[in-house]
Amino acid sequence: SLVWAATPGMLFRKNRDCSLHPLNLSWVFGYNSSLAVHSLMDGEDRVLLYVSSHVVVIHDILGNKQYHLQGHTNVISCLCVSEDRRWVATADRGPDALIIVWDSYSGVPVRTIFESHPEDGVCAIAISQDAKYLVTIAAGTVQKVCVWRWTWPTEKPMCSTELKPEFGHQDYVIFNPQNSQEFVSNSKTQVIFYLWVRQSQLWDENTAWLLSPQTFKCLVGQFSQSVFHFNNTQALTGTSAGKLVVWDMDNPRTLPEELPAKPHGITATKVVSMQKESLTVLQVLESCVVTGDVKGQVKFYDGQLRLLTIYSYDKVGPIQSISFSSILRDPLTCWSDSSNSVSLTLNRNFILSTSDATMFHVATDSTNFERITKEAKKAVNAIACHPQEPLVAAGSHCGLLKVWDYKETQYLVSRIFTEAGIQCLSYDPEGYLLAAGFTDGSVYILDAISLQSICDKFQFSKGPVTHISFSHDSKYLATADENHSVTVYKRALQNGNRCWEHLAGLDSHYKPIRSILFGVHSDSNEPRLLSLGEDRQLVEYDLNSSIKDHLVVTHRDRLKQAAVPLCLTWYPQLSTESFFLTANNCYKMKLYNTTTKMYRKTLLGPTYGSPLEKIQILPRTSSADPQQHYLVYITKDKVGLQILPVDGNPHKSSAFICHPDGASDFATSHDGRYIFTAGGKERTFMKWKINLPALDAAAFLGGEDLIPFYNLLNGGREGEFFRELEDYFYYVQLCRQGIDTMENRQVSTHIPLEEIPSVMRAIGFYPSEEEIEEMLNEVKFSKYADTGEQVTKINLGDFIKLYINHRPALGLSMKTIQRAFQVLGYDNEKGDKVIDTGDFLSLLQCRGEQMTEDELAKCLNALLGRRPGEGGSEPDTCDPTGAAALTEEEIPAEITAEVFVANILGLPIAK
Repeated sequence: SLVWAATPGMLFRKNRDCSLHPLNLSWVFGYNSSLAVHSLMDGEDRVLLYVSSHVVVIHDILGNKQYHLQGHTNVISCLCVSEDRRWVATADRGPDALIIVWDSYSGVPVRTIFESHPEDGVCAIAISQDAKYLVTIAAGTVQKVCVWRWTWPTEKPMCSTELKPEFGHQDYVIFNPQNSQEFVSNSKTQVIFYLWVRQSQLWDENTAWLLSPQTFKCLVGQFSQSVFHFNNTQALTGTSAGKLVVWDMDNPRTLPEELPAKPHGITATKVVSMQKESLTVLQVLESCVVTGDVKGQVKFYDGQLRLLTIYSYDKVGPIQSISFSSILRDPLTCWSDSSNSVSLTLNRNFILSTSDATMFHVATDSTNFERITKEAKKAVNAIACHPQEPLVAAGSHCGLLKVWDYKETQYLVSRIFTEAGIQCLSYDPEGYLLAAGFTDGSVYILDAISLQSICDKFQFSKGPVTHISFSHDSKYLATADENHSVTVYKRALQNGNRCWEHLAGLDSHYKPIRSILFGVHSDSNEPRLLSLGEDRQLVEYDLNSSIKDHLVVTHRDRLKQAAVPLCLTWYPQLSTESFFLTANNCYKMKLYNTTTKMYRKTLLGPTYGSPLEKIQILPRTSSADPQQHYLVYITKDKVGLQILPVDGNPHKSSAFICHPDGASDFATSHDGRYIFTAGGKERTFMKWKINLPALDAAAFLGGEDLIPFYNLLNGGREGEFFRELEDYFYYVQLCRQGIDTMENRQVSTHIPLEEIPSVMRAIGFYPSEEEIEEMLNEVKFSKYADTGEQVTKINLGDFIKLYINHRPALGLSMKTIQRAFQVLGYDNEKGDKVIDTGDFLSLLQCRGEQMTEDELAKCLNALLGRRPGEGGSEPDTCDPTGAAALTEEEIPAEITAEVFVANILGLPIAK
């Protein structure tokens, strides 16, 4: 097997260019600086292991290569590495949390444990010295501690115990290196010692021995990390006051016949003041005790806590982890000590990682601190690709702006802005400038190479700048901010030199702005600017007519839909008519005419757990088919590709988890070969290699013509739903020709457009009057741009596509109705959200698509009247009289969401 034959370093000899996925993770920039960084190899091959988001990265620093261990769907919350650096255990917290044990030699996940802590996942994990056992601590309010024999194929822990809430939130755990049946954990205020044994061939958890922090007549501080002393009779705990708590333990420690009423065998004997600075890291390495602190100092002590040596560097921040090399330097260069093992310990190079996202390699022979990388220590929300060169820029809320050569994966230049954080970035189409929008509302225009400002910063936005974009001719720069304003800057000449000046701004929207989009007027080469907000307003601006401090609006169009539009882009010219494309929060995409803003088509978008947040047309590669186009998008946590034209076929789309805690932005390379995604608060961004043939193959395997759409129907092509739809289709033809006619029937494959609403309602889809109008116009004008004629009928295949694309993507849920009652109702005496019956009837007649009194009475008679067989007669649903009586009898004075669904609509409520 791959694991059996694996050797160190073989990961980077694998050929990873033959992937079968449309998107493949190529490189990860940044890492989770709150977790440890481990040194897997040192010397000629310097290999590190660290966590970035939901990915474990094995990074060959000198060879400039990365290998990614992918398997988690949530952000990894903790990890540990075996003593021999081969086995890596990772865990996450969130829905469907996993524990995965990896072979670092081959990259193979050798064991996956499902539902280990199903409530909240794992917050701490450790592996025993012999690499046979794992201990995990749940991340929930009620913490559960479990011991696993991960080499056994079982989903149940060998033993477990629940911790009392008064123990505090335990967030660190470690095994006793000399006894795998002992381990210790700590919170900020409590330290717990554990002992578990095997009895009668059954694994049982013995007890968790607790010792609260005692008063030592001095300030102890908060606990950071705990370790077992190498003498096996003591344990140590570091504190935020720079002290070590020394715990004495009985030896040998065995399980008593009966559990003691009180914890015993562990005694806090003394508190040793090591320094003033807070201790953040505590380790035992062979015959040394090693500490790291908030000042970036690493200190080595002997077994009696006497100082041996100090490593410090003024540019090192608070230390998060220390990882020692398994390779000793040349023994001839070792300086001697009374203990040979101490000498060997001080002869190991080590890796430092800090909480401000910096890594250092420390050579102990020269005390040389070599900075390996410095990454963003706050959210990475901004990313942009150069329009002509293989350059990508990423900006962070900590003010760090970095530019990389993504082809060679080389860091090029950076700049730190201390005043505010970077929120958005954009290169101009010529590639000379890089514009940056900041969290304080300021805008910088920088030289794209040196990152130096070419003019003074602008401060015209009253809130954080959320969007920034250049026009196609680089004459205009537009921004949008959190205060719903659009601001435009214009390029000008001053003393013969190019400069930028503020043109005008406008509070264009009353809800958050989702997109600003530059384009080109069809009858000229002048730039065109649009903005789209959550207020469903599409605003177009007249840049030529705008003057200083006055931004002129050409059109203000309300997109006629109940859903909220989330993103906007220009649609490729795939027909004689030009469109722009929007995506909304109901998983629908809509096409609008670019000139008239008239609605043209609704299409089912990708449904991968959350709606599309941002979309962009993928630039074509030189070898691509000029008629083939693709759409790039991100959802809340995924990045994906969509084959164009969009038609509702789910097989033409594919998506992959990129940032489980939220993708904030993305950019595409100028040649269409890579996508870059920014991870927001995960403090990372990722490079994805595009494999378009794989997506084309998936679409082909999904079937042609109507096959993908048949599969979206309940039961498919051979199901009862499809047969029922066919029956309704032909029943409409019978009704059109007359049910009782004796003439020969003219069977057709089409029905008139005006019958579409009836058939939709018959099969269980109840569109609003506005949605009906949109559907009819969509079909009626589907060929008008090409033929100049209106369509008056529809066949069964087109009807199925229309139904699939217009029906609710996820069906009508009880949560949707409850949300409506939250908005329209009030709290009654029982605390339930209710709507008064009179208000309910008034809302139906006066708000939204208003119903007349007769229409409302007919509906209530149909819904609430006696069913056939009840009382011997069928109610006359066409007689509005008696509606008030029915209302009084069968509708309570206060209506809840459950009463509305079950008693009025007569629908079952899912448990």
